[in-house]
Amino acid sequence: MTDKPFESPFAPWDVLDKWSTPSWNDQTRRVVSRRLREIPPRRFFDEREWMIAKAIAARIVPQPDRGAAPVPIVPFIDERLYEKRGKGFRYADMPPAPDAWRRGLAAIDDESRTVFARPFVELTDHERDDVLRRVQQGTVASPLWQGFPPRRFFVAFLLDEIVGEYYAHPAAWSEIGFGGPASPRGYVRLGFDQRDPWEAEKRR
Repeated sequence: MTDKPFESPFAPWDVLDKWSTPSWNDQTRRVVSRRLREIPPRRFFDEREWMIAKAIAARIVPQPDRGAAPVPIVPFIDERLYEKRGKGFRYADMPPAPDAWRRGLAAIDDESRTVFARPFVELTDHERDDVLRRVQQGTVASPLWQGFPPRRFFVAFLLDEIVGEYYAHPAAWSEIGFGGPASPRGYVRLGFDQRDPWEAEKRR
């Protein structure tokens, strides 16, 4: 976890330049447009859970280079939980995703209060990283973790879903030189060190 601004080796590549090209059809444009313009409102998390989740996301995927317009992450997690859209499975040692998120966020906040005597949203970035590292390593102190595996929650929920939502956004695609959905044109040159002419070129 770092606050160093990210410098893309693919700049000034912008995947949205493909908007009106044969790479994308109308359905693809509708899906991308929704991700850009239709940010879901809060419906599952309560206000406290929402703020804790946003504070966690800001440490797992810091976005200091984006200023006041970071890639939205928590709204799409909230939407999926509200609509009960799961992965089609769950871990034997974890409750269903909605319960896991509520329990996990409450446990992280209690961990913060146990270790630093303050709620998670009031901690410094360094202190937030310390709490999240405890969860990641399983070296937790809060009794709320009893019967609820912290390392599993960190990897399978926090890391997987926060990073997943970040890289579902076109801004993140541009950072890594990803051309986005390949419908209808598709990709042709699939071998190592091969690049279709409509893909990003690495600058450095």
